[in-house]
Amino acid sequence: MKPLNSKDLRNMGTDELEKLNQERRRQAFDLRFQHYTGQLHDSAALRVNRRDIARIETILRERQLASKEA
Repeated sequence: MKPLNSKDLRNMGTDELEKLNQERRRQAFDLRFQHYTGQLHDSAALRVNRRDIARIETILRERQLASKEA
């Protein structure tokens, strides 16, 4: 799994980011489930996915705060 680039994420719309966030959270659940059942071969995917979610949520929060200031 390749990490998402924050530059590309910033160019996405808010709706796209929210949709991507939902997809990544669903994927995180699946990865954790695979990890606990011993089916996950790429354990780094858990870390990459968690950091992608953090990047997405950070950008969404920045936009939320920017809209409150304006």
